Amino acid sequence: MKHTFADELTRNAGDSIDLKEFAGGIPQEMARFPEIRIGPWWVTTRQSLLFLIPLGIIGAIVAVLTARFLRTLPLIQQFIAAYPGTGSFAPPLADGFPLWLRACHWLNFFLLLFMIRSGIQILADHPRLYLNPGCTPGSEWFRLLGPVPLDREYHAKEDTVALPGWLGLPGIRHSIGLARWWHFVFDTLWLANGIAVYVLLFSTGQWRRIVPVSFDVIPHTISTAIQYLSLDFPPPSGWLQYNGLQLLAYFTTVFIASPLALITGVMQSPAIAARLHLATGFLNRQVARSLHFLVLGYFLLFIAGHVVMVFATDALNNLNHMTRGTDDSSWTGFFVFALIMGITAVAWMAATPLTLKYPRKIQHIGRWIIGWLLDGIEKLRPVSNYQEKDISTYFWVNGTAPVSDEYKKHLAERFRNYQLNVGGLVAKPMQISLAQIRAMPHFEQITSNYCIQGWTGIAKWGGIRMKDIMALVHPHPNARYVVFYSFAHGSGKGHGLYYDAHKIEHMQHDQTILAYEMNGKDLPERHGAPLRLRNELELGFKSVKWVQSVEFVESFDHLGQGEGGFNEDYEFFTTRNPI
Repeated sequence: MKHTFADELTRNAGDSIDLKEFAGGIPQEMARFPEIRIGPWWVTTRQSLLFLIPLGIIGAIVAVLTARFLRTLPLIQQFIAAYPGTGSFAPPLADGFPLWLRACHWLNFFLLLFMIRSGIQILADHPRLYLNPGCTPGSEWFRLLGPVPLDREYHAKEDTVALPGWLGLPGIRHSIGLARWWHFVFDTLWLANGIAVYVLLFSTGQWRRIVPVSFDVIPHTISTAIQYLSLDFPPPSGWLQYNGLQLLAYFTTVFIASPLALITGVMQSPAIAARLHLATGFLNRQVARSLHFLVLGYFLLFIAGHVVMVFATDALNNLNHMTRGTDDSSWTGFFVFALIMGITAVAWMAATPLTLKYPRKIQHIGRWIIGWLLDGIEKLRPVSNYQEKDISTYFWVNGTAPVSDEYKKHLAERFRNYQLNVGGLVAKPMQISLAQIRAMPHFEQITSNYCIQGWTGIAKWGGIRMKDIMALVHPHPNARYVVFYSFAHGSGKGHGLYYDAHKIEHMQHDQTILAYEMNGKDLPERHGAPLRLRNELELGFKSVKWVQSVEFVESFDHLGQGEGGFNEDYEFFTTRNPI
């Protein structure tokens, strides 16, 4: 039987996670407490966010003392009397909190918690936030890890951190594939819940509870803020009308922070960013990542403040409002609340161990729920090209170069005897030398690499278009996927060749190329010499480096674990990656 590259892939390796093997057995280095940069990027001063604790305590004491002093002033007393907190800026509602509002509220709370956990885990895979699209080491304004070592080749996979299992989902290093399933599935459910809330708010009149109808809300908000800070709270009014501060807090959460979370998340998609030309300029992907993180910070502060105020201002009455929809102070609402919190706690604690035990099921369930959405985004098929001035001064390295004798021989010979194998479901299988490839029509593009880990980098790639390769070999009509095999082996003991499968439609895109040049020079070994795929419709990990063979297939079910690529097989990444 003829040997094929598919024979060099590992099959039946198991579907659970062994920390000694996962992601190449990478050690579990825990994240540091967050640090932020103080001053401009060329200033190296870093400060742990722990300084916010004493600063916050001092600020709170000063704010309370200031508010209490202000309330002794006749002018402020008159102001509070004129603007007590409630008024004509929001007409009272007599029907309280309907069942749909209470159900959506608790579902939103549940979904948001898991979005936060999985979102923090995604951040941990490239634990740095920037404002520049090139992700230049040292320019990050936020980090969970020390400085990038510049005295050696430092891989992006090294720049990952682990999180406590109760916080991250699932907590271990380089588990972004699993974290993304949780994040995107719960994002989708959260979005559906949000749309339902918007529709019901404006079809039932409940919008009046959180949307001000006059600018009188501003003095009422200032008044309630002074009252709260003085620790002499305004009278409870939530059943009929929120006070000014409550109303603006809910308005900001529902109509500003939530849409901003969605928008900044979508802006990180390579397909959408390319369509909107967002790899450079003020609103580049790294700005979107930073804003997305700041929205997370807002939600954490809102949840903390919301819970504190619920219990500090007539807890039993408040809990009955949002559990039973009644305006009384019975203990029933507390017991319903305790039941909801118990269910949430069980789900919270079970999420990580279940993910580590059944990662393949998480992957398959996620694909079943949101696969259609990812496939739809791919159909945008954008074209994106940038200028020489946009090329990144630093381009992160990822993936371990091949160590086989065959590759080392090719490298020593400067690939004089290298031949690209092209076969499978084609009319004319062939082997093409690098010299023949260089003689084919040359195509250049300056595009942005969107790594699944979060970093970006712009480079000029030169090579041949895959559509020109296809014109030579004439794929059969039943060829639906194109598989790229690397000289490199996947990370982990005993794993076979690194490979990845792509839709054949993507190969017809003008910017899908086999690159042999990077920034006007021969492609460096660390970036994939002699050939590297560039599929600008997908995330960077799918652009296979060190390509030795291209195979046209009808299905990838028979390859490896049958998931469509090495990272899909062993690190549970998504097969479709337009976001």
